[in-house]
Amino acid sequence: MAKTLTNGHANGKATYDESKIKTLSSLEHIRLRTGMYIGRLGSGADPDDGIYVLLKEVIDNAVDEFIMGCGKQIDVEIDQERVQVRDYGRGIPLGKVVECVSVINTGAKYNDDVFQFSVGLNGVGTKAVNALSAHFVVRSYRDGRCAEVLFERGELKKQKKSRVPNEPDGTYVEFLPDPDIFGEHAFNHEFVERRLWNYACLNRGLRLYFNRQKFESKQGLLDLLKSEAGGSVLYPPAYHKGQYLEFAFTHVDSYGESYRSFVNGQYTADGGTHQSAFREGVLKGVNEFYKKSFNGVDVRDGAFGVVAVKVKEPVFESQTKNKLGNTDIRGWIVNETREAIVDFLHKNRETAQKLEARITYNEKLRKELNAVKKEAKEAARRIEIKIPQLKDCKYHKGDKKRGEESTIFLAEGQSAAGSIVSSRDPETQAIFTLRGMPQNLYGKTRASIYKNEELYNMMMALGIEEDVGNLRYNQVVMATDADVDGFHIRNILMTFFLTYFEELVTSGHVYILETPLFRVRNKQETYYCYDERDRQRSEKKLKGTAEVTRFKGLGEISPKEFGQFINGDMRLVKVGVRSLDTVPETLSFYMGKNTPNRRDYIMEHLV
Repeated sequence: MAKTLTNGHANGKATYDESKIKTLSSLEHIRLRTGMYIGRLGSGADPDDGIYVLLKEVIDNAVDEFIMGCGKQIDVEIDQERVQVRDYGRGIPLGKVVECVSVINTGAKYNDDVFQFSVGLNGVGTKAVNALSAHFVVRSYRDGRCAEVLFERGELKKQKKSRVPNEPDGTYVEFLPDPDIFGEHAFNHEFVERRLWNYACLNRGLRLYFNRQKFESKQGLLDLLKSEAGGSVLYPPAYHKGQYLEFAFTHVDSYGESYRSFVNGQYTADGGTHQSAFREGVLKGVNEFYKKSFNGVDVRDGAFGVVAVKVKEPVFESQTKNKLGNTDIRGWIVNETREAIVDFLHKNRETAQKLEARITYNEKLRKELNAVKKEAKEAARRIEIKIPQLKDCKYHKGDKKRGEESTIFLAEGQSAAGSIVSSRDPETQAIFTLRGMPQNLYGKTRASIYKNEELYNMMMALGIEEDVGNLRYNQVVMATDADVDGFHIRNILMTFFLTYFEELVTSGHVYILETPLFRVRNKQETYYCYDERDRQRSEKKLKGTAEVTRFKGLGEISPKEFGQFINGDMRLVKVGVRSLDTVPETLSFYMGKNTPNRRDYIMEHLV
C-alpha cells in the first residue's frame, strides 16, 4: 500500500528534490551567513563587533589609496549610526562603481600595478558593507565628474552621473548598518578613535579626521609604542623602518611579553608568522651583539614591541584577519630584525647596558623561580595528577573543530559552578571553581604564584605557565556574583592577569559574564532583566501582574534557566586595556597598600 506524503514529508523526513536546491546571489549569501564575512554581530559594546568591521572595510580602501601615493587625508564622520567616509585618492572608475560595491571578486586589488599591499585582496569588503546596510551610498569623483549609486540592503535603488567641476578626486561612502541584522547598536567613539590612531601611526604622513578631531603621527610606530607603553619603558625604544618592515621595541617594568602586530595596516590580534619571526629576530640580534647565548625567556620577559609588515599576498586564517599564516616571509623578517637590533645596540651603548642588565635580572629571577616551581609541582603531584578544581571540556583553543568556541568559566564558589556544570556544553565549556576570595598578589614576585595552591592550579588549568601563546581556551570568562564580593574577586583576578600574564588581556581573551539580576514573569511570559530600567520596562509590559525575583548570586539561578545565559543568550563583556601606561597606577590605587586614599575615594563616590 502506497504511503501518503503530507506537507512534503515522507516518513517524517523532508522531501529532497530539485525544488529544494537554491542559488543565492553573493549579497544574499552575505546577509544569510553574516558571520562568515564579518565575524560576530554584537551591539557595538566590543571593539570586535560587526559594525566596526564595516567601518574598517571602508577606511581600509581609503588607506590603500594613501599607500599607493594618492591622497593624504581621510575624513570620517559618525552621526548616531550613520557613517560617512571621504578620501582624496583616485576615485573608483566611474563606469565600474556599481560592480565594485556589489559584485564579489570584482576590484582592482587583483592587479599589482594598481594595489601592491592591500589587506582586502578577496574583493568582499565593501560588498559586505553594502549587503549589511539599510542605506548605502557611494560617490566617486574623477576629473570633475561624479558617479553616484544608492543601495538598500544590497539592492540597487538609484544611480546617476553629474558634473562637479570644483570637487577634488576621491571616493565618498555613506552607510547605515541594517537594524534587521545588527539589532540595537551604537558606535563607541573611543573605539573608533583608537582605530584611527592606529591607522595614523601605521601610515606616517596620513591625516585622519574623525568628527573634526585630527589624528596624525610624526614618528610612526614609535608614537604607537610610546602611547601604549608610556612611562613604564626601561630604555629608549629601538626603532627600524625598512621597505616592508617597521618595528619599535623596548622593555617595560612588567612580567611576560606583549606585542602589537599589523599586516598591511590590519591589526593581527592573534599574531602569526610575522610576529613569531620578529621575536626570533630580536633574540638572534641580542645574542649576536652580546656574543652570548641568552635564553629566549630571559630576553623576552618584559618585552614590548610593535611590528608592521607589508606582504604582497597575505594569507589570513579567517575573513576577520586576526592571524597571519604566510610561512615564506619568516626568513627575511628574522634577518632584517636581527640586523636592525645589532645596529641599534652598537649605536646606543648606554641602552645596550640597560638591556643587558634587564636580561641578567630576568635570568636570576628565572633560576630562583625554577627552584620554587620544582617544590610546587612536587606538592601538586602529591595531591592529585589532575587539577582538582577543573572540569575540562573536549575541545580546546587551536583545535580545528570548535576550537574557537572553547571557553573556561572562572566560577565563584561551588553553587555557581554547580549551575554551570549542569547546563554547560561539555564539548566546549570548562569550569574552574574558585573556593572563595583568591589572594591578592599585587606587588609580589612571580614566585608567589607557586606558593598559592589555587592561583597555581588556575594558571596550570589555563596552560599559560610558560607562554600565554599556549592558552588552552579561546575565552577566559570571569563568572562572579554581581555584588561587592563578586566585584572584588574580579579585581583580584584582573590584578593577577595584568601583573603576570598581561598579554592574556591585551590579546582579547578575558571576559566578564553578565547574568540577569531579575526575573519578571506571569503565567504566560518570562523576562530576564540585567538592570533596574530593564526590570521596570518588563513589569510595565506585564501590566502589574508580574512576579519579580531578585537573583542574589549565580547559584540561585536554576541549571535549566542558567543554560540560556551561557549558551544561546550568553552576554560577555570583553576586558580591554586603553593604555598599558595607566595599568601600574590603576593597580596600585585599587589593589596596593594605600587604604586611606582608597577609603576616601569610595566615600566620595558612594551612591
